[in-house]
Amino acid sequence: MANPVLLLHGFTGSVESTWAPTGIIELLTDAGREVIAWDLPGHGSAEKHHNPEAYADMEQQLVARLPEGQVDGVGFSMGARTLLCMAAIAPAKFGKLVVSGVGRNLFERDEEQAERIAKGVQGEADDDDVHAQTFARYASEPDQDGVALAAFMRRKHHPLSEQEFAEITHPVRVVLGTEDFAGPAEPLLNALTDASYTELRGCDHFATPKNFGFIDAVLEHLEAF
Repeated sequence: MANPVLLLHGFTGSVESTWAPTGIIELLTDAGREVIAWDLPGHGSAEKHHNPEAYADMEQQLVARLPEGQVDGVGFSMGARTLLCMAAIAPAKFGKLVVSGVGRNLFERDEEQAERIAKGVQGEADDDDVHAQTFARYASEPDQDGVALAAFMRRKHHPLSEQEFAEITHPVRVVLGTEDFAGPAEPLLNALTDASYTELRGCDHFATPKNFGFIDAVLEHLEAF
C-alpha cells in the first residue's frame, strides 16, 4: 500500500488557494494515493491565534496529527520548511519528500524583513516594499486574518540547523524556480543526505505550485503515475 501524501502550503496560503486550483489533489488521488491537505495554524480554515506564542510548537503538534504509518510529503515555501522540521522531529514517520520554493533562504533568517512582512499582512506595509506588499495582497483574501498571520510570522521558529538536517535521510526532491527569491538551491542540496533537483526555468516563487514542472516533479518523485 502506497503512503498517503501530506500537502503543506506556504505563508498566507491555504489548501483552497494553493493546492485546489492546480489539480494536484485529483492527480494524486487518481494515482491511488490518499491525500492529507491541512490548512496550517493561523491560515485558511484553521484556528487563528493572535499571540505568537500559540504557534511556537506548531511542528510538534502537526507531527502528532499524522496518521499511523508513514506518509510522503510535499511542501511549498513555509510549508516546505515545516515539512523538513517535521521529518527531523519524527524521521520514521516520513518516506519521500518534495520541497519547493526553498533553498538558500532556509539558512539566512532576516529578522528585519520578517517584521516588515508581519506588518504588511496587518495592512501596514510600506508602499515601496514590494515583498511585503505581495504577502499583504494574499493576506487580504477572504479566508485570511492578517493579525493571526502576523503573529504566525513572529512566532519562535523551530530550528533547522545541521543537527536537524542530520536526521533527514529521506529521498528529497528540491524544486525551485530560476526567478525565485529563495534561491539558489545549492545550500539546501548540499545539506541533504539524499537530494535530487528540479529547476523551473523562468518561474518565480509564487507561481511554483501551479507550474507543470513542479507537478511533474511531485508525481515522478512519489511515483504517483
